[in-house]
Amino acid sequence: MSSLPSGEAVQTRRAGPGKWSLLGLGLIVPVSVLVLWQILGQQGYISELLFPAPLTIADALVTLAQTGDLWSNFRISAIRALTGFALGGGLGLLLGILVGLFSRMEKLLDPTLQMIRMVPSLAVVPLFILWFGIGEESKILLIAKGAFFPLYINTYLGIRNVDNKFFEVTRVLGYSRSKQIRKLVIPAALPNILLGTRLSIGLSWLGLVVAELIASTSGIGYMMSDARQFADTPVVFVGILIFAAAGLTTDYIIRLIERRLLVWKDQYRG
Repeated sequence: MSSLPSGEAVQTRRAGPGKWSLLGLGLIVPVSVLVLWQILGQQGYISELLFPAPLTIADALVTLAQTGDLWSNFRISAIRALTGFALGGGLGLLLGILVGLFSRMEKLLDPTLQMIRMVPSLAVVPLFILWFGIGEESKILLIAKGAFFPLYINTYLGIRNVDNKFFEVTRVLGYSRSKQIRKLVIPAALPNILLGTRLSIGLSWLGLVVAELIASTSGIGYMMSDARQFADTPVVFVGILIFAAAGLTTDYIIRLIERRLLVWKDQYRG
């Protein structure tokens, strides 16, 4: 008579495919596209000027890495993106908490902030250049503008979605305002805050592209703009890949932090 499967075996079956299986599944589409792209390029169906083959792009990547141009420009771009994110995201988190907690602050600040949110970043670029020149200040502030609103809105919504009964309990327990924020507001709004953080860091990289393509003498965006003038398309694709990889890496790091901080939350995983 066969024995029943142990609880550990049942749990393993329910766990579904492993981490490496999911990684392999996610690589099917990009690898297939790259292979097809390479074949079409070699057969002459795709213009090398407009769409250089993946191996040509890889060769340009290796050359830029060996000369050191890639690393020096990426370091400058990363500092700009992270500084703008820290400035805009930090201010968005702070004002999101204030507006979420106090209705008077909402009436005072939210209409003005929503009006500013509707102004496209490209529309304020000429003003930023006039006010701050083409130095680092204008670039960082442009990035900060994009990073501000996702954290502000998600923090505000996270606080307003907290059940009012919890606030009443903290009042009965005699919590001070600072203790109420630490023990109730931040933990309850944390899923929204982390979502806003992911969106903000993504928009920071997008804002960096805009800032460096318009007025810059260094950085990955400048490297792409300079390559475009000389029709060096592989270098342009290298810049696109670097931005994509940087954005994906920072998003992955935040997702890891999210898993650790929200370990108590039972999420649907498909």
